[in-house]
Amino acid sequence: MMFVCCDTEDDGCFAESDDVIIKESDKMYNTGEDLRQLYGYLKRHESSNNADILWRLARAARDLALKSVGVKSDEKKGLVYEAFECSKRALEADENNFAAHKWYAITMGDVGDYEGVKVKISNAYVIRDHLQRATELNPNDATTLHCLGMWCFAFADMPRWQHMIAGMIFGTPPTSNYDEAAEYFMQAERVDPNFYSVNLLMLGKCYKKMKDVKRAMLFLDRTMHYPVVNSEDEKAILEAELLLKELLGKK
Repeated sequence: MMFVCCDTEDDGCFAESDDVIIKESDKMYNTGEDLRQLYGYLKRHESSNNADILWRLARAARDLALKSVGVKSDEKKGLVYEAFECSKRALEADENNFAAHKWYAITMGDVGDYEGVKVKISNAYVIRDHLQRATELNPNDATTLHCLGMWCFAFADMPRWQHMIAGMIFGTPPTSNYDEAAEYFMQAERVDPNFYSVNLLMLGKCYKKMKDVKRAMLFLDRTMHYPVVNSEDEKAILEAELLLKELLGKK
């Protein structure tokens, strides 16, 4: 696809094509570019109707909100809602785009954190359905498999009072178990080994819940030795260290 000239030829500027925008943003993302710079670059193209640009903007907004150090609470909330709206537009632009389904589900869950337990539980089936649709469109995406694992873990680990709320909303509330969650996390590892510190951590947590101490220690140890790229990795490593000490009986 060729570059498209700007309306004013005298200034010598050119509008980037969709292919170039996607290629450049992927380069920034994969090389660990500053999250705010990546977000700023994609933000300039928020008027696009290209699903592949919009879901990337949703991801960038979410990453800036949740993975960047020093983002204030008001900005964080605004970015979370912006990410949801961008993913929604991506899905409207292309219903067969697996990443649009994935990021719509992920950002809907993030918005639920601000809107309370009732809304979060009400969205549960919608989130699961979009994640499952994403896996149908692309069964080899580790992030989607991880998210399905998180969905299962959330309902396996849900407190009794939240189960009661879920029962009032759905009649028959969503249910899952730690074994099902661990299977999704393992599928994600098979697709893309060592791709995400939190996936390793969640495997450790699942096996700890299932009283499989040997496997729990294995994955918690792998989490602790994961290379730190962002604050999310730091948090995962810290939690893994605390859980491993608990398993070893140390204080």
